[in-house]
Amino acid sequence: MGLFTRLYDMTLGWSRHRHAPRYLGALSFAESSFFPVPPDVMLMPMCLAQPDRGWWFAALTTLTSVLGGAAGYAIGYFALEWVAPLIGEGGRWAAAYAQASRWFDEWGFWAILIAGFSPIPYKVFTISAGALGMAFLPFLLASAIGRGARFFLVAGLLAWGGAGMAARLRLYVEWIGWSVVGLGGVAYLVLRS
Repeated sequence: MGLFTRLYDMTLGWSRHRHAPRYLGALSFAESSFFPVPPDVMLMPMCLAQPDRGWWFAALTTLTSVLGGAAGYAIGYFALEWVAPLIGEGGRWAAAYAQASRWFDEWGFWAILIAGFSPIPYKVFTISAGALGMAFLPFLLASAIGRGARFFLVAGLLAWGGAGMAARLRLYVEWIGWSVVGLGGVAYLVLRS
């Protein structure tokens, strides 16, 4: 049994833990306002491990993500100086924050909706929405639609694939895992040059 197969089996085991929904909710909340790991990394194995609860997991992830987005909005609105080192010149999220600001000027509601659905760092948009004074109710609505669409799509695809998908993923997890490591190594070498 290979490295990624063992990790895959452990992750599915953890996703069946009785406290896994709490951890999923906490991760979803944190990711929307300050934490870098997306909740999909927990949502997907939980849906695979317990496919009959996939829709519930998607609803939990959506709700806690929107609440975390509201916390990110509050950071931007009330405490922008806390994140200034991250979004200011030379900060980790400086370019993303500048882009988010431009998108707000142009698209507002739609910028939040798209950021909620896409792999773009949603937390940057929640903080930007607060910092730029976006109306709160449209912000919540766009967040709920974007995040809900994303998480329910993930749960739906995994439910559609059923138990067979978990078995197929296990068959190819070594190949997928090592391919990602190889691509990461190539990306590192290209960016380093």
